[in-house]
Amino acid sequence: MTLPVFVFAALAEIAGCFAFWHVVRSSGHPLWLAAGMMSLAAFAAALTQVEADAAGRAFAAYGGIYIVASLGWMWAVEGMRPDRWDVAGGLICLAGACVILFAPRG
Repeated sequence: MTLPVFVFAALAEIAGCFAFWHVVRSSGHPLWLAAGMMSLAAFAAALTQVEADAAGRAFAAYGGIYIVASLGWMWAVEGMRPDRWDVAGGLICLAGACVILFAPRG
């Protein structure tokens, strides 16, 4: 259940941040801000559904998923294909997220 929640949260956060980026950097219509705020609220609500003993641990593990999803967004939405360094960095971050999330705790 954790991975689908993280993926949903990442897409909601990226979409929300992109809405603000679009208004500020690309002169998008201000109504994008309302959609962005709703998307960011959905992101925050989704993270509360992750099974973790501490919010900080859930947020830290989520960070790796966010980075990989951001690279996917860059490719799918912005049309810029990740280079080998993007892919390598994303894999390193994803490995770190797995260590944080799935490490045995005593």
